[in-house]
Amino acid sequence: MNGQQGGQPIFILPEGALRDTGKNAQKQNIAAAKAIADTIKSTLGPKGMDKMLVDSLGDIVITNDGVTILEEMDVQHPAAKMLVEVAKTQNSEVGDGTTTAVIIAGGLLKEAETLIEQNIHPTVIAKGYRLAKEKAIETVTKIAKPVGLKDKDILKKIAMTAMTGKSAEAAKDFLAEIAVDAVVSVAEEKNGNVAIDLDNVKIEKKEGASTDETQLIKGIIVDKERVHTGMPATVKNAKIALIDAALEIKSTETDAQIRITDPMQMQAFVEQEEKMLKKMVETITETGANVVFCQKGIDDMAQHFLSKRGIMAARRVKKSDMTALARATGANIVTSIGDLEKSDLGFAGIVEENKIGGDEMIFVHECKNPKSVSMLVRGGTEHVVEEIFRAMEDAIGGVAAALEIGKVVAGGGAPEAEIAKELRKYADTVGGREQLAINAFANAMEIIPKTLAENAGLDSIDMLVEMRTRHEKGDITSGIDVFKGTISDMNSLNVIEPLKIKTQAISSASESAEMILRIDDVIAASKMSGGGAGGMPPGMGGMPPGMDMGM
Repeated sequence: MNGQQGGQPIFILPEGALRDTGKNAQKQNIAAAKAIADTIKSTLGPKGMDKMLVDSLGDIVITNDGVTILEEMDVQHPAAKMLVEVAKTQNSEVGDGTTTAVIIAGGLLKEAETLIEQNIHPTVIAKGYRLAKEKAIETVTKIAKPVGLKDKDILKKIAMTAMTGKSAEAAKDFLAEIAVDAVVSVAEEKNGNVAIDLDNVKIEKKEGASTDETQLIKGIIVDKERVHTGMPATVKNAKIALIDAALEIKSTETDAQIRITDPMQMQAFVEQEEKMLKKMVETITETGANVVFCQKGIDDMAQHFLSKRGIMAARRVKKSDMTALARATGANIVTSIGDLEKSDLGFAGIVEENKIGGDEMIFVHECKNPKSVSMLVRGGTEHVVEEIFRAMEDAIGGVAAALEIGKVVAGGGAPEAEIAKELRKYADTVGGREQLAINAFANAMEIIPKTLAENAGLDSIDMLVEMRTRHEKGDITSGIDVFKGTISDMNSLNVIEPLKIKTQAISSASESAEMILRIDDVIAASKMSGGGAGGMPPGMGGMPPGMDMGM
């Protein structure tokens, strides 16, 4: 990049800086984004396949979850990174539908490429996409049906839809029930709206048992063991104290020296420490507590006194676990042992230490009205457990998203086909060059049913034609039944998704596509070492060697 002044070139960028401009930059960015979408396309739907990702240390992740694949892939290309962000946003906002969001974004860019080649200006495309996005969200909201906390049957169908196509599918009936129970337990109704904080659903995972041994605990699982073997391993009608202070004698804050000239003084000193610890334990005992969870340390002597009193105790409990215990048992967390009152104690029907997968864990269950619950996910091996854990997160996210917005739509590509139909009608009313972009948006939406058909080995064109015909007739819930290879009513097949999955996927995919389209200049500084433009190894967007994704 240089200018001419009096025959002397002026260098603005450092030597070795690389620059892509105009259509070339747009082509490169779109190619990178399409490559990302194509990578995870094959995981979509009930017949989607899994990916095995191996990192530089040889660690393996086997998953069907869009966001996990993209996070593990270590993507380098800047435009491709923006698509990874779409998946991350979808994951944090809804918890499911990450693959859908990325495929739609890839589809929008692919359609835009055709328009750019016809010399339609990218800002015109971006404007058309913006109009189409608003119309799409309006359309899908119109066809949504209401759902509430009492509709457990519908919620279970949502959880099952989220798990179909993942390893958890084998036990999806049973796992869906657990997911719904968990979310409904922690849901709170505020001013007619349902508020759900998913931090209150804690998922612990342990390998070494079959998936159907997964269980929901109406309370909390703490991944700790009791501090002293003399303590009871099971406490019924537990009165629980939560202490955020050390059951230890603190050393003085200032630098002080204690000089002992007589062995008797030493004896008195030790006795005094013992007395102080004993007093701490007595304060706890007086409140009637028989289980103690301590966020900090517990001195050996204090452990001895606690076990003599028959009190079960665990130390160095995580802050998040302490908060969850407080919500589940109704206890207050106290920061000073002297302030512990009877009213601060929480209640649980039973607190017991169990050995799970070779590790001791403390189960606090049978809480009266727990606003925090735990799930113990089991599976044969580490990789199986991890994937079931991810499927459960999707299911819980889906159920929570349905309840928060209070609306659901059919799955199987039905809402996307309906949006495409409405957008084509809408495009005619807009006119101008923007209508081309709106039609392109409609085509991009149809990539979802098309991909579902392709992944199931069906003829995608036949399916799309049939689907369009049904939607024209007014069958708004007609989608692809991948198992029978026909177009069927998704409601009767129990394929139901939360509205929020769709609205979030459409808005984040559309916004990122608009942003990528507006870029006409990619300047990569020379400081970034390693091959092609912007530190990208040759072979498209920083994929590991041998994984240039068929570009």
